[in-house]
Formats: sequence, structure tokens, C-alpha cells
Amino acid sequence: MNSRQVRMVDPVLTNIALGYQNAEFVGHHLFPRANVQVTGGQVIEFGTEAFRQYNLRRAPGANTVQVQFGYAGKKFALVQDAIEAVVPREWLRDAAVTPGIQLGSRAVTLGLDIVQLALENEQAALATNASSYGTDNKIDLSANSWADPSRNPISDVSLAQEAVGDGIGRDANVLLLSGSAFAALRSNPHILARFQGLSAGAISREQLAQVLDVERVVVGRARTENASGNMVRSWGDHAVLAYAAPANSSVEQPSYGYTYTMESHPLVETAYYDNNRKSWVYPVTYERSAELTGISAGYLFIGAGAK
Repeated sequence: MNSRQVRMVDPVLTNIALGYQNAEFVGHHLFPRANVQVTGGQVIEFGTEAFRQYNLRRAPGANTVQVQFGYAGKKFALVQDAIEAVVPREWLRDAAVTPGIQLGSRAVTLGLDIVQLALENEQAALATNASSYGTDNKIDLSANSWADPSRNPISDVSLAQEAVGDGIGRDANVLLLSGSAFAALRSNPHILARFQGLSAGAISREQLAQVLDVERVVVGRARTENASGNMVRSWGDHAVLAYAAPANSSVEQPSYGYTYTMESHPLVETAYYDNNRKSWVYPVTYERSAELTGISAGYLFIGAGAK
């Protein structure tokens, strides 16, 4: 066996996998990646002590203030998603050689899209579960959504921002909208009044972020085919306002949520040839677990885009 065959992991394609993110998936804005080196442990959860202002002034000989941010909460266990992307030999000009890096990366991207969609669905299920939120951190708009001209989404987001600020002492920095909530928000007359001369379709996420006084607005459009063959929207008709830590933060930094991820995952194993299928096979493995770590840092708009 040559050195390529001996290696268990393809470092080039793994680097491609680590840097790949399907633009349709937005769950990482609420659940940023946090690397871990074990498959299980305890989630570091955050209360108000993580955001509290402390009196740090010290007199000579007096004790120094000691703090510990976060505490060990519920247990987590990484789950492992694995898939193999297949490149038929017929796709190659020369069947005697392995697929080149371009064809290999295309195969890996297919596998990554599938495992990332599974993660997106898990993140959406966590973020839109109304029972996880306190009564002051959610509102049911199903019967009077942002699609209703009488509803003022600017006021709704402002009140939600106050609820988050009162809970953690810090403003939310991301508003995640389902596709329907995004459409309802842009066409709402209270929003359109801020953009004289612009149609609803011309209003950008960046412009909405300015009007709603939030750092960024993202839109979740992912869909999944259910057992009946129908397409189901991952984020439903909901919207979530939250304070989330910057990307690639450590688990000790306060955040609405994290995706605990095994270091160096997703990884791509070295391609192997399947004689029976006459195809090259690229195995992709992804160990991770999405976790709510500071639910008081979030606010749920139930049915914000309902019609």
C-alpha cells in the first residue's frame, strides 16, 4: 500500500469539509460551533451571573472578587452522522486512476449537504420548541402575524429585545427568520414605511437589521422531504431573536446555544474503490450535538409568518 492508501483520513478533503457551509443553512448563527475533544460530558449552561456587572474595586488586604461563569448542566453526548458519497467509474475519463480533487470535492460536498441538513433540522427543532422558553421570552403570533397589516413587527422585536436584555444584561445580536416570516416582515406596512420608494422584494437583510436595531438578520429556507414525500420547512413560520457568541467561540463564553463538535470534524476518510458498484466511495463523518446553553438569551416569535 502507498502512503495515500495507508492514511485513514484525507487531509485535503477534510480541510475542504471544515471550511464548507451551505448558504441555505443558518442554524449555526444561533448555535455556533464549539470544539470538544470528548464524545460526552456536561453542557456548560449560563445564568445571569455570566452577564452581571461586578464591583471589582479592592481595598488593600481585602479579598479579590472570584467568579465562575457557567455551571455544569444537563449531559451531552455527541451523535455521529456518517454518509458515503459515490463517484461512478463511468464519470472518469481514465478508469485506472482515482477521481481528481475537483470531482472528489464535489462528491464530498454532496455528503456534507446531507449531514448539515440533518443538523439544521435539529437546531431548528430546538430553537422553535416553545416549551423551552419562559413566558416572558415568547409570543404567539399565529392568529395575528406580521402578515397582518395591523401588526407592528418593529414594536414586537423591540419588546423582545427588552426581554432578552432584562434576562441577560446584553442585547440580542441575531434575528433568525423563517422564509415566511421574512416575507411577511418585508411586506408589512410598518416596515415599508421606513423604505419609501422601495418594494418589499428590494429590502435587504442588512436594511432590516438597521431598522430593527439588531446586528444581523438571517433567513432559514431549508426544507426536508418527510415520509409522505412532502417538503417541510425546517424553521416553519417562526422567528427567533437571540444573543449568540461569535463563531468558533469556546464553550465557556455565554451564548444562547452551541453546536458541540468533535475537533477536526466533519472529516473525510480516504476514498476507496467498490468493485461491486464499480465506483469510488468517499466516506464523510460528522460528530456533533446542538445544545441550548442559555435559553434566557433567546426570544421566540411563534407563527410570525403565518397567513
